[in-house]
Amino acid sequence: MKQETDNQIAVDRMRYTKNKFSSNMAILAILFNVFYFVNIYKSDVSDYYYNILIGGSIVFNLLYLLLAFLASEEVKQYNEKYCYVLIAMGLVQFIRIFIIPMQAHSAVVTIAKVERQVMYTSQFMRCVIYLVLSGACCIAGGIVGVKLSRTLKAYQATLGEEKRRD
Repeated sequence: MKQETDNQIAVDRMRYTKNKFSSNMAILAILFNVFYFVNIYKSDVSDYYYNILIGGSIVFNLLYLLLAFLASEEVKQYNEKYCYVLIAMGLVQFIRIFIIPMQAHSAVVTIAKVERQVMYTSQFMRCVIYLVLSGACCIAGGIVGVKLSRTLKAYQATLGEEKRRD
């Protein structure tokens, strides 16, 4: 009985508090994404990175950062739509592993008649870890946000029914 009352109080409190967990996960995803692109863009390996793919990646990173910040603000208010946006952004982070990091890891350039790998395994692993952590944060924040949003919505619906009965 006491646990039931405590759960009801916790759900009722959601009407007055923000979803900080999902918001913080989105901010953490932004941080890991920043680590990822600093790791990539600090590399200067001949002219390998001077191409349209990197230009597109820079634009994508800017859009990712803006959308992740917007999502972090919206999930605070239990906006379920942005929880799904976070989940989609997390999945995109996993896909990104197979674009620039994978290609750069398998590429070789010749500098001063010496062949050199564009991205060594240590840098590749850092890139993968940052993208995986960023994606996992987005997905975790999105899933928790969906659950909390639905719980709050269901509770608010019961409050609406009680008011109509009175």
